[in-house]
Amino acid sequence: MIDEDTTALPVHGVPADAVLDEVRALRGRDRPTHGGRLFAYVYDPAVPGLDALTAAAHAESAHVNGLDPTAFPSLLAMENALVGAAARLLGGGPDTGAPDVVGSVTSGGTESLILAVKTARDAHPEIAAPRIVVPASAHAAFAKAGHYLRVAVDTVPVSATTLRPDPADVAAAIGPDTVLVACSAPSYAHGVVDPVEAIARVAAAAGVRCHVDACFGGWALPWLRRLGEPIPPFDFAVPGVTSISVDLHKYAYAPKGVSVLLHRDPALRAPQYFAYADWPGYTMVNPVIASTRSGGPIAAAYATLRHLGEDGYLRLAGATRDAVTGLADAVRETPGLRLMAEPESTVVCFTATDGGPDLFVLVDELAARGWHTQPQLAYADLPPSVHLTVTASVAPRVGEFAPDLAAAVAAAGAAGPVPLPGDLLALAGSLTPEALTPELVGGLAAGLGLGGVGGAPVPDRMAPVNTLLNAAPPAVRERLLVEFVALLQRPSW
Repeated sequence: MIDEDTTALPVHGVPADAVLDEVRALRGRDRPTHGGRLFAYVYDPAVPGLDALTAAAHAESAHVNGLDPTAFPSLLAMENALVGAAARLLGGGPDTGAPDVVGSVTSGGTESLILAVKTARDAHPEIAAPRIVVPASAHAAFAKAGHYLRVAVDTVPVSATTLRPDPADVAAAIGPDTVLVACSAPSYAHGVVDPVEAIARVAAAAGVRCHVDACFGGWALPWLRRLGEPIPPFDFAVPGVTSISVDLHKYAYAPKGVSVLLHRDPALRAPQYFAYADWPGYTMVNPVIASTRSGGPIAAAYATLRHLGEDGYLRLAGATRDAVTGLADAVRETPGLRLMAEPESTVVCFTATDGGPDLFVLVDELAARGWHTQPQLAYADLPPSVHLTVTASVAPRVGEFAPDLAAAVAAAGAAGPVPLPGDLLALAGSLTPEALTPELVGGLAAGLGLGGVGGAPVPDRMAPVNTLLNAAPPAVRERLLVEFVALLQRPSW
């Protein structure tokens, strides 16, 4: 018999107020999206009234369909305005060296990067097996694009010291089938800006497009530069840069999900479009992956930019810069920790020194004190690290972070590393992805106390899971997480 208290489709409809109460109760189990204590996933400017404004703007256009801009010119006008704002901010537009920049609004950074790869691939139909060249620090969405589009991905290593690729290595990786070279401004993991000028130069010399992935911090870097920070050249002012992606739902502080993909000129953008008329229905013309698109996120982004304005973004960038400085100082002053790189954007990333705390235990200790950080596993010759995405809302909380960090380090040191059985760690290092059946992963999850399976909550302490994942090679990590998420995503009957 169906339990009408939990099913999404009850026999009898539930009153609106009760439904909203249910949604609020479910949201009560989430990480806090406001308050300056969550260092990943969400971007909070702490601007009073902004949530209400964007919710109202979203509601005004939620049912507008972006499939046909001639039917809904309001959406076309807002999209063009967002593209124009992003282009001007990133070195394009009238009175610049890139006056013909055009672009499209997408659902997020991943879609923007997939489209950048798709556009470069389709610009070269004569290449049967296209390839792209990316740094090892490039966002995983490039690998996703390669997988979806059947484009090979050639990865260039990054220095363990600078966390950047060597342009000479990029040049060496470019071959006759390369259709795109990519770099980051900044990289997500460590927040450093790749040597865009040099990479764009070698790409141009080879006759290859160069995409700058500025999804993560591209909206913040120009404002930081205006505040006097030494931001290296990365935008359309750099010759050889042919496209740039920037997410508005990150440091433009718009609700999710809105990104902008820009091209230096219309000819470069042309292969991005998909059109199809060989069927009896309407002729499909899409600039992006989706056909039907809600106008809600676009209207919310438009409202955000209009409301905050240049002065608002300068103020928010200043608050973020001050927060980054304070958090980095806290790391420097805490024995057992060191910065992975000196902050140059909106990221603080740190690791442990020799004899320092187990980072995965430290992350749990910080969470117990109300600070939600993002652990990053070891990769090649890079050690595990802790990533902090810093937003303007963090600035008032910086003074609270330093003593909590010191206390968390002390607690992690006293607790010591996670004592996983040696045979389990050895198994993680020796398994092949093919051996990871759903049953085996389910057993591992249960043995680690991982909730979510069978309706149990996810545990507060994730150090055992991260320790196990850290012991496994990347291909095994991927398979473990795929099977585990598949266990979580089961229908509620």
